[in-house]
Amino acid sequence: MFYVYLIESTHDRQQHYVGITRDLKRRLCLHNAGKSPHTAKFRPWNLVVYLGFAEERVARNLEKYLKSGSGKTFLRRHFLH
Repeated sequence: MFYVYLIESTHDRQQHYVGITRDLKRRLCLHNAGKSPHTAKFRPWNLVVYLGFAEERVARNLEKYLKSGSGKTFLRRHFLH
């Protein structure tokens, strides 16, 4: 499975990150350990939502959309406070 996920900083709830992984639990641990340069500054992170896909292509397309302007609007409207 390929997972597209949204995480939110516990210290700055305005900071969010969308990513893709095959091992969601390990990836969240890496974010919280500061191993990702894009997210190290705002750790720790909480998982907000994730979706699983059998096909990598479908997961990558969703990740790309969620990182776009309309995708960010979708996330704010449906998953963020």
